Amino acid sequence: MGPLEGVKVVELAGIGPAPFACMMLAELGADVLRIDRPGGGLSMGPPELDLVNRGRRSVALDLKNPAAPDVVRRLVAQADVLVEGFRPGVAERLGVGPDDCHAINPKLVYGRMTGWGQDGPLAQTAGHDIDYLALSGALHLIGRAGGPPQVPANLLGDFAGGSLYLVIGVLAALHSAQHSGQGQVVDAAIVDGSAHLTTMLLGALAAGTWRQERGTNQLDTGAPFYDVYETSDGKHVAVGALEPQFYAELIEKLDLTVPDRNDPAQWPELRKVLTETFRQRTQAAWAELFDGTDACVSPVLPLAADHPHLVARGTFVDHHGIRQAAPAPRFDRTPTSLDRPPARAGQHTREALADWGITDVDDLLAAGAAIQN
Repeated sequence: MGPLEGVKVVELAGIGPAPFACMMLAELGADVLRIDRPGGGLSMGPPELDLVNRGRRSVALDLKNPAAPDVVRRLVAQADVLVEGFRPGVAERLGVGPDDCHAINPKLVYGRMTGWGQDGPLAQTAGHDIDYLALSGALHLIGRAGGPPQVPANLLGDFAGGSLYLVIGVLAALHSAQHSGQGQVVDAAIVDGSAHLTTMLLGALAAGTWRQERGTNQLDTGAPFYDVYETSDGKHVAVGALEPQFYAELIEKLDLTVPDRNDPAQWPELRKVLTETFRQRTQAAWAELFDGTDACVSPVLPLAADHPHLVARGTFVDHHGIRQAAPAPRFDRTPTSLDRPPARAGQHTREALADWGITDVDDLLAAGAAIQN
């Protein structure tokens, strides 16, 4: 059931990047036990459609009840990893901070997911994806020349700069713990991850091959051969013909005579030609023309589209009646799979706590420390 089979994770439920990271750990084969607050947390829809909660069972604990933090500590004693996404200091006040947990299980990897990090002037300040991108410089990169920065949904900060860095940190710390017998705290901050993602462009900036001004560089719509163009039916195609040989194939397929692409002074005229050309046919017609070529032209599709390549790879699947992305990446010896749909908060309280060796579940339910839904 995945390369992390046998790894046990306690997730103190939050929103956004921490749940997505735990979803990935579960899909990689870990046994992730999600500790929800009574009634659950913020969601973009009904619990059964909250896909970032897929793959794991849910136990509802009221951590403000004196008996509940002890349950977490008993779970931690058996776990390899704990993940929390509280503001700095909240886990400590609840009695389930790193010191509390490492006193019980020195080998524990303690993953912490925040926007600003565990320290620094903004550590206790509220924020969201857009704020972390803004401060890291990543948001400044996105947009057209002369226009404002454009918001890339919450994919770049929350999930690329946040979730993926938390997963990388947890896996690295697990590897270290296996050799040293010592766990550690993983401080994953979205602002740090988002800044780290700009590494290549920081090097280009230092080399003078990248400009701070948006929309003036090869990879940010500055170059007309790396941009999106509207088609005759109001849809779009993406053109990424950076390399000369791919660009040559693009121009050949379009049957155009164009200005010199190596002269940036002629880019406005080249863009005009490409804009007018792509508006002459539908998106489907262009997709058919460029299918199987190296011209780097692709249709801009809506979410979960049935493109032949995506269908062939099973990139999207219908699972429990919901269209969703299949787990990634893929493994040839320990394949991953989708096993559990998203759970209601507290749906598995009795069975999951019992499976993890908690014998006084009835007492916890009677005291209101645990809730079964």
